[in-house]
Amino acid sequence: MPTGTQKPEEKFIPANQRNAQIEEHWLELPDGRMRYLKAGSGPPLILIHGLMGYCFSWRFTIPALAPHATIYAMDNLGAGLSTATDGMDCTVRATAERVLQFADALGIEDFDLLGTSHGGGVAILVAAICAERIDARLQRLILVAPINPWSPHGKRLAPFVGSAVGSMIFRNTIERWRPLDYLWLRRLFGDGSKIPPDSLAGYRIPVRQNHVFHHASRIVKNWTVDLAELERALPTIRDYPTLLIWGTKDRAVHFSSAQPLCRNFRDARLVAFKGVGHLPYEEAPKDFNRALIDFLAAGGAPGVPARPRCC
Repeated sequence: MPTGTQKPEEKFIPANQRNAQIEEHWLELPDGRMRYLKAGSGPPLILIHGLMGYCFSWRFTIPALAPHATIYAMDNLGAGLSTATDGMDCTVRATAERVLQFADALGIEDFDLLGTSHGGGVAILVAAICAERIDARLQRLILVAPINPWSPHGKRLAPFVGSAVGSMIFRNTIERWRPLDYLWLRRLFGDGSKIPPDSLAGYRIPVRQNHVFHHASRIVKNWTVDLAELERALPTIRDYPTLLIWGTKDRAVHFSSAQPLCRNFRDARLVAFKGVGHLPYEEAPKDFNRALIDFLAAGGAPGVPARPRCC
């Protein structure tokens, strides 16, 4: 069962956005101990971070959405501050199963799901599993630059990093050389001047405290297999009302893959932020939050595809 803590994560939230009461909790799952944040009231919305992300990634999102939904932001097992058992299955399907274990443990029903980057792939598999099992709990999808079969980025690099040689090179450079932290973070932004001042220090915390590079390397070992799994899953989830959000200068999951992914769904809307990179919730948080709130408020209209729009 979940347990509380006396240390809410307000240190990760800008002072002008601390109007949301955010609670930190821990949940024992079969493969580890999961940390999550809860805030707000209304229909449940589960947030799934990307590779090397964690609850910290949503520090600008949670306070804005709290008046509109009950937010559950997880640190996936092995990521952020959540621990994982040795040998835990890190495939995208296994990670999706743990999202459903999380919902089961907390009794969350009729929820919306937001996933970004690798977490977007996880969200796609959650939807596919629900479709397989005729599980009607999942209502709508919000996918923020999700990994997908149409993006060329990562198809070669990720398997190399996951290989024995690539992992060794990665761990002896990126993981150990702290001056390189800014360089990889900079590549995730369209405009480097918009990197929030707390980003670098915030993303270093799990690296120091939880050895998350090791977990990330285990994820990328499955990258090619996971992309094939996503390609098979996509036709099964076309009936979910879906919001796609992308930055047009995304260097991690290419924006050119947004339109073919959008066409997979019967009821999908694409919101594109010009000049923004892979992390629109950090680079353009006000516009990002407005798009989310509009989608949540609209309720989604199954069978009525919306025209993609750019903003």
